[in-house]
Amino acid sequence: MALTWTSGFKRLDDVLSWLALRPRLLLVLLTVAAFGPFLTRPLNIDDPLFVWAARHIQSHPTDPYGFQVNWYGTMSPMWEVTKNPPLACYYLALAGSVFGWSELALHAAMLLVAITAVLGAHRLATRLCGRPVLAAAAMLLTPVFLVSGVTLMCDMLLLAFWLWAVVFWIEGLERGEAWRLILAGVLIAFATLSKYFGAALVPLLLAHGIFKRRRPGPWLLPLLIPVVVVALYQWATHALYGRGLWSDAATYATTTKDTFGISALGSGVVALAFAGGGLAIATFLALLVWRPAALAAGALVVSGLFVVAFAGGALSRKYGALAGTSSLWLGAQMIFWATGGLAILAAAVMDAWRQRDAQSILLALWVGGTFAFAAFGNWIVNGRSLLPLAPAVAILFVRRLERWTPSKPGEKPVVFCVIAGAALALAVVRADCRFAQAARESAELAGAKYGASPGRLWFEGHWGFQYYMEKQGFAPAGAPQVPAEGDRLAIPMNNSNTTPPDPHIAHPWKALLVNGPRHLTTTSRDTGAGFYASEWGPLPFAFGNVPPERVLVYLIGSAPNSALPAP
Repeated sequence: MALTWTSGFKRLDDVLSWLALRPRLLLVLLTVAAFGPFLTRPLNIDDPLFVWAARHIQSHPTDPYGFQVNWYGTMSPMWEVTKNPPLACYYLALAGSVFGWSELALHAAMLLVAITAVLGAHRLATRLCGRPVLAAAAMLLTPVFLVSGVTLMCDMLLLAFWLWAVVFWIEGLERGEAWRLILAGVLIAFATLSKYFGAALVPLLLAHGIFKRRRPGPWLLPLLIPVVVVALYQWATHALYGRGLWSDAATYATTTKDTFGISALGSGVVALAFAGGGLAIATFLALLVWRPAALAAGALVVSGLFVVAFAGGALSRKYGALAGTSSLWLGAQMIFWATGGLAILAAAVMDAWRQRDAQSILLALWVGGTFAFAAFGNWIVNGRSLLPLAPAVAILFVRRLERWTPSKPGEKPVVFCVIAGAALALAVVRADCRFAQAARESAELAGAKYGASPGRLWFEGHWGFQYYMEKQGFAPAGAPQVPAEGDRLAIPMNNSNTTPPDPHIAHPWKALLVNGPRHLTTTSRDTGAGFYASEWGPLPFAFGNVPPERVLVYLIGSAPNSALPAP
């Protein structure tokens, strides 16, 4: 037996040694292992919008948003509903046409994008720090990366193009090779056509180039490529839809933000919590690379901001009456993660202050600009907007570890922090997938139980619930379609854009309960989790007693025959 165990360990050691010499293969396998269990995740949140557009593109490739959709309670043009450019939809259209439209096929296509992003992070980290595998793995094993990677939305595609644009830009400047700079400009354009925030690469890389070269020159010209592409996109969409979609998205972000009633201070505190929680490995590593006194000071500052934000009403009006959690527990989670978020910003500032070179300036502007947009520029704070932070923060903390390791913390504590962060990230993405599964099960259960009765079954709500209700043949309620006497109306409680019907013409009739995540969730007003929109809660994920997904079924036009069962 001893010989067998010894032989087994020797073979394992040989495999690990072989993989250590092939870091890119190791990272690919790690990425596949991280995402593999979640490749059948049901569609949820805004996934249906991207899939509907992709299906439309198959037959109308030059008119990606030329169809109607009910997303806000009435039928509206898709170009008016969506606030993202269509490149991710074209990618899904290609994947769907080749491999089919199953959840597995579409998620497998997005897995390729995640692998591309991880390899891009590794390539970039080889130039910016001494442990590129650790940096790439630290980016991969964060909640914000894993949760964004199991969706079908545009965020991971943006990150992949973003990373490779930065890689070719840095290499082009260092080697004086124009073709790399031109390729970087093209990749910036692709990033912008994936998600509008990709355009932020233009000022970011411009600042890096000026700091690197010290004066303007022909190297600036490739940055005009994405500017021209955006201008053409604005012109083309205006010609198609009577409104340029680039400027329309910018207007939406600025005008919609005011409707959520959170001050700049409240938004900043929430964004710090999202950054610290979404990049949990960095928060755990902060315990190693910052002195206890510095961490205590940061926690004190965050606590003060939190108290002021709540006392001033910025957060208390929004989150002060969460049904499923106490203010103390909510505050403890927020302060812990927001302290991590503050440590992330401080790491970027300190790195730039000490190094004062083009690389540190790039990372500092990358982190500061992304955080500022997510906190103050976007329509609402959400985890997806902070995804571009992940590679820069991972590199920053590896750089800081390299400076601290000789005198402090050693390899074992670093490994422990990475493992703890990875375990948390996997738990968070599993909870998000359970939420998506519960949405699908709710729709299927509602259809099975009440879809065949006399009258029609309608529904409100969107996200995955809408996708799977429509897949069964049921229609969303809303003008011009209105439920009639004897019909039923299903409304999921943990969903968006729902309005209870007039109590004079509709009566609660039945309630469906479906278990989702139990003690950790990404989306629940009861626990304060709002990964996809901080309208749901001030945390990217939250621990607590997560209630089941609940669907109320209303009977239209007459008193119910039976009382609504207790939830």
